[in-house]
This record gives sequence, C-alpha cells and structure tokens, in this order.
Amino acid sequence: MEWTRVALVALVLLVTLGLSRAKVEEENPEFWRSKATQTLQSVLDRKLNTNVAKNVILFLGDGMGITTYTAARILKGQLQDQTGEETVMTMDTFPHVGLAKTYSVDFQIPDSAATATAYLCGVKTNLNTIGVSAATRNGVCKTQKGNEVTSILKWAKDAGKSVGIVTTTRVQHATPAAAYAHSASRSWYGDADMPDAAKRDNCTDIASQLIENIDIDVIIGGGRKYMTPRGTKDPEYSLDLSSWGTRRDGRNLIQEWQSMKTGKVAHYVWNKSDFDAVDPEATDYLMALFEPGDLRYEVERDPSTDPSIVETTEKAIQILQKNPRGFFLLVEGGRIDQAHHAGRAYMALHEAVAFDNAIAKGLELTKEDETLTIVTADHSHPLTFNGFPFRGQSILGKSPLWGTDFLPYTTLMYGNGPGHKIINGKRPDIRNVATKDKNYVQLSAAPVASTTHSGEDVAVLARGPMSHLFSGVQEQNYIAHAMGYAACVGADLRHCNGGPIPPANPSKKSGAVQTSSALFSSLLSLLLALTVIM
Repeated sequence: MEWTRVALVALVLLVTLGLSRAKVEEENPEFWRSKATQTLQSVLDRKLNTNVAKNVILFLGDGMGITTYTAARILKGQLQDQTGEETVMTMDTFPHVGLAKTYSVDFQIPDSAATATAYLCGVKTNLNTIGVSAATRNGVCKTQKGNEVTSILKWAKDAGKSVGIVTTTRVQHATPAAAYAHSASRSWYGDADMPDAAKRDNCTDIASQLIENIDIDVIIGGGRKYMTPRGTKDPEYSLDLSSWGTRRDGRNLIQEWQSMKTGKVAHYVWNKSDFDAVDPEATDYLMALFEPGDLRYEVERDPSTDPSIVETTEKAIQILQKNPRGFFLLVEGGRIDQAHHAGRAYMALHEAVAFDNAIAKGLELTKEDETLTIVTADHSHPLTFNGFPFRGQSILGKSPLWGTDFLPYTTLMYGNGPGHKIINGKRPDIRNVATKDKNYVQLSAAPVASTTHSGEDVAVLARGPMSHLFSGVQEQNYIAHAMGYAACVGADLRHCNGGPIPPANPSKKSGAVQTSSALFSSLLSLLLALTVIM
C-alpha cells in the first residue's frame, strides 16, 4: 500500500509537470476543434478512385509493427527538432487503413517467409517456406513439388508490365524471394546452403531462381556472394573470406544474367558510383548488388559508397515507369526487422524513418490517379512503448516513473531478446547509461539470443486506384488478391473495363462440378443423419 501511495503521488507530479510542457495553443480547446473540423471535411470531400491501377508499389516494412510505426513517427519528428508525437509521416497521409491478420497455417506467430507468401502470392502457408502452399513441409524438398504458388510480381509480368525488387537485405532473403522463388526452406539462399537430399530431389536454390523463374527488370539489394562460384573474391572485401562467393556448382549467376540480356541494355553494378552512372532512360535491366549479404544499416551507411533506400527506390521507379503498360515494384525496408532481432530499437527506428522517406520519394515520382501504393508490415516484434514519458521526451530515453525496485527503465523495451540482464536478482541500474546510443540494447523480460516476432495484426495503408479495398480487418493473403484486382492482373480480371463490377460467374464446367459436389455432400449428410437416428 505504501508503494501505491508513492506511485500515485509521483504520477500526479508527472501529470503536473507534463501539463507545463504543453504548447500554449494546445491548451485552447478551439485548437483541437479546428483541427478535427479540417480533418473531417477532408474525409467528407474524399472521392473514391475506381480507376484500374496502371502501377502498383508495395512498400513492406519488415517487422514494422504498430508500436514501431508509432515510435518511428516520434523519432522522425524529434530528428527535425519537434516534440515528435504530432509529426505526420508520409505513410500517415494514406487515406485508407486496415489491419491484416498475420498468423501462418502452422503457427500463431509467423516468420517473413510465410507472411511474404501470403501478401505476395495470396496463399497462407507454413513457417519457413516460400512461394509454396501449406502442403509443403519445412525443409522437405519432395513435398514442394506440385505445391508451388505464383506471386503478383509474376501476374504483373505476364500482363506485360515491368517488375522490380528493391530491398535493404540480400535479394535472396525471405521477403523478396517470395516474389519469384519456390522453396521448402527460406534458408536455401545458394546451392551451398542446401542439403544433399534436396539437390538429389531436384530442388534449386533461391539465387538461381532469381534469374531463371521470372524476367525481373530491376533487382536492387545485397547478396552477391550467393551469385558467384566458391572462392570468388568479393570486389569490395577481397581479404574477407566470408564475403567471397559460395556456389559449389561453379555457376556465376551474374554473368549468366548478363548473357541472358543480349540485345538489351542491362547493367550490373556493385558500388554507388556505377549505380549513379546508370541512366534510367537508356536502361532496360538493372541488377545492383551492393553487399555480399545484407546492406548496411542506414545510420552506418557511407553515403559516398552506398546508396540509400530513397535513392534505390527512385532509380527503380525511373527505369520501370518507362513501360506504357505500367509496373509492379516491391520495396522492402528489411533491416527494421534485423535491428529488432538484435534488440536495438535505435537502429530499427532509424531504418523505419528511412523507409518512410522512400515512400515519400515513391509518391513524388508517381501519379495518385494511376498508381496504387500500399504500405504494410509482414509481422510485428515484441516492442513495448511504456511508462509515462513527458511530451517531447526522447523516444529512446527513460521513463521518468521508475519501477518498484527504485530503478529506471527505458520507454521502449522488448518482451524477449538479448537485452535480458538480471544480476543477483536485480535489473541493471541504467541511470548513467546512454540509452540513446545506436549500440544500446534495450532491456527484455525473457532471455533469448534473438528477439522473436510477435503476433498482433499489422497495419495496411493504401492510396490510389481502388485503395478503399484495403479497409477493415482481413487475412493477410487478401492483400495480393486486392492488388491484383485493382491492377487487373492475375486470375480476377473483372475490373479490366473499369465499369460496374459484376459478381464472379463460375464456368459451366465448374458449376457442374459444384452441383455434383453439393449433391454428394447432401447425400452424405443424409446418410449420416440416418445412421444417427438408427
């Protein structure tokens, strides 16, 4: 009871101090009424865009759950010397918002492979598998055969559109891989990563599928070591053996890709100077692999040697948009997730801010009346936003309200992760610890080497043609079907004429099958009923 009274007094003091920090205009009720009235009118004036989407851009923040989204908004404002909470991110301006349920077929909490298969291929599947249905077993090559599913990137290419992938991870990683590959294991980046049994059963690695399965116009990210023969020195890190080529089959996939583009203007680049020299107007194909593995974190990136996600997004759109039939582009902020796995909120939030800047560049280069732009996440992380921090307090700082052990804690913490530090039954005293340092690892409740994912719904934000389809609470695999419908690619082409949308009419053959099936089901139900009665 004594601690409860102390906590209550402390809370009252905090509220009083917090009020003293409020902006004078915010103390006037008319300030809030006026803002609400303006927002209400803008919503009332909104007209539905029912055009066919010529272009589709899917911005995927890997691991960017709603807590990360909110915290990144505050950080973005604070980096601009604002208090942060009231900041409007680019993705905040999207008029239509929904939620997606992220569970996989076999787990409550998914991974990036299962989720990417859902939102790109329109089919939910099992953990760790890519571009295949849930009939495929994790790591079992034989179960993959006949269970492959295609993605919206392929649907768009088949419809004559240009297609591209931009990521801050390796291009063979789970998210981009689901756009073009079919694999019983997300870990089969190159042939050296595959078990012998999978090779005997004729499964192929993800890197080889990158150049074989779909004619992708723009490929930007990392992962060059999976493309070259074992022992091939990396052009940037020639003395680092871990950066050298890994392929055991002797293939040089980069050279193969170049030879496949005979008669076209195709550029392979691995550094920023060559990347900057690529003329989008004179380029048909671009493969840009800037690292042996994943790209550097945004705050550790050397602007003179490594392009930002804003720059790579810009180049991709400039190349793809030359196609009069339009394009599909997947842009992944992939290292948000990897920073969270390391328990480093500083890194994760800065990656999310860079991701939002890339979204702004995408909107700048395209027209809203013809481009459907989607922003979403594949899954979340167990990041908590807690305590009673003052308005404008650093999102990476400490809560002014301490714990019952009379020790401070950070505003952002993890449910589990490498930051679990209990020594002699006590939490560490972080009063003199610089929690705003990029290398700081947030405290976590349970000890694990790598922070897990979390299973709450993720936000889906949309603008452009048919963006109103992305409202409500939906299964994550719905996203692929809604994108395909809006762009008139894939199986559902009812929107192609841009007129009234009739209900789907099954063919006579399928109707006959359905009738027969219904009759059989009715007879079976009748027999079961009779059995129960008897």
